[in-house]
Amino acid sequence: MTNPEAGSPTARAAAPAAPAVSARDIQQAVRRLEAGELVGLPTETVYGLAADAANDSAVRAIYAAKGRPADHPVIVHLHRDADPLRWASRVTPAAQRLIDAFWPGPLTLVLPRREGVAGVCAAGQDTIALRCPDHAVAQAVLALLHGGQGGLAAPSANRFGRISPTRAEHVRAELGAAVAMVLDGGECAVGIESTIVDCSCANPRILRPGGLSAAELARVLGVAPDELRAAAAPGAPRVPGALASHYAPRTPLHQRSAAQIDAQWPAQARQVAVLAPRAAPAGAQHANWRRLPGAPEAYAQGLYAALRELDALGLREIWVEAVPGQPAWDAVRDRLRRACGAG
Repeated sequence: MTNPEAGSPTARAAAPAAPAVSARDIQQAVRRLEAGELVGLPTETVYGLAADAANDSAVRAIYAAKGRPADHPVIVHLHRDADPLRWASRVTPAAQRLIDAFWPGPLTLVLPRREGVAGVCAAGQDTIALRCPDHAVAQAVLALLHGGQGGLAAPSANRFGRISPTRAEHVRAELGAAVAMVLDGGECAVGIESTIVDCSCANPRILRPGGLSAAELARVLGVAPDELRAAAAPGAPRVPGALASHYAPRTPLHQRSAAQIDAQWPAQARQVAVLAPRAAPAGAQHANWRRLPGAPEAYAQGLYAALRELDALGLREIWVEAVPGQPAWDAVRDRLRRACGAG
């Protein structure tokens, strides 16, 4: 696996400063994982609730801790030097091009699953979702797990359907004693989940937008971005994060236009929080307004932490200002739409 030389804007973004994780902590985490326990683990996207992917009982413990439906597959995370063919029956030419360009990085590939391997991770499907995380702590753990050839099942470390964690304290607050230990690798640099691409079929399709854009992937594959963004064929593999309601705060979340917010929010500012890529209207400054950057990568990096902060205020509603319609905002729009559910 190779890192992209001409990587994506997300891949080039500098990671926030992270606390040091000692070699002793890494070794302890590996011992716990190989003993079948669960560990909170940082990646560049979000924090994962990690278990040994080859240990069916440990993977089932992830489902129990999260309250995750058994038919909802989890992604297997690999070391940069691991062989994907330990998990996949084959790596298609398109998948290999994407691996060469974007691993380690925020890209998950759905491939035909090797028979008899990781059936619980795959939720019984004949495909497997694989990714190579671009985070020093995750890579250090994977380098030691089963001699570097192991895999970690590591969905987001939160209750199923809720806001994904981007800081170690989010994991501790949400999952508590269900996690044997949490490795604090600092704030996640990408801040939303990986892009999932189905490479088990003849024509690759994006099944979940994420940390890599359709345009970046299309350049490597030599296709038009809209080909990757087209609807998947009937019977496409089930993947994480595809439910209509997901990534949601407990406080009802609604999308509003900037004009609606400016007209309606000032009178409700003590009961309604706002998340927007701009400052509050003049004369309506209030602590319940959170501003995120106006660039899609920076907005995504801060999104989940901001939603958690607003959710903790215990207000009647959260309003999020609708983001632009350009393809660069696909992943953010997807997360906001699902976080709003029917709102």
